[in-house]
Amino acid sequence: MRVNPITDRDLLNQYLQGNQAAFSTLLSRHRERIFSSIYFLVRDQELAEDIFQDTFIKIINKIRDGKYREEDKFLPWAVCIAHNLVIDYFRKEKQMPKVRDGEEYSVFDRMKSREKNCHEIMVEDQRRNTVREMITKLPDEQREVLIMRIYAELSFKEIAEITGVSINTALGRMRYALIHLRGIMEKNGIASYI
Repeated sequence: MRVNPITDRDLLNQYLQGNQAAFSTLLSRHRERIFSSIYFLVRDQELAEDIFQDTFIKIINKIRDGKYREEDKFLPWAVCIAHNLVIDYFRKEKQMPKVRDGEEYSVFDRMKSREKNCHEIMVEDQRRNTVREMITKLPDEQREVLIMRIYAELSFKEIAEITGVSINTALGRMRYALIHLRGIMEKNGIASYI
């Protein structure tokens, strides 16, 4: 017999009825995806953590104010709030996201894997670093769509709504991002990972 997992909507309803643990469960369920979507835009661990905290403060306030509609999907809604806070940050700083070398966090570091030998770990680390470096070379709009699609697992409709473009534009940006990544790989003589 299969047990149905508790839905985001159920957790939100429990939270609104005073169950603080329900919100903690919701936070832990979506933390990695939301944090990754922020980190890949700001490329700074501490800044990403600050924006992540601001995101959940804003989420809590919106839920308490009754501004979350049940037909919304929680994860895309939360990623949209995070995205808007990133935009607000860069508007305030009057700069576009810049790549910072030597970052300590990688979404790839959070991926679960079986036990690997030393050689496999070294090869995988090299691949992660190569892919991370290639993603940072993409134009901002293409990188943003790629991150939302691959790391936050959003649909193109959700990406279009968050970024304020049409679905066709979001699809086009993803297509060009993949074409650019392949071109960068070929130029550098790297076997294709995508």
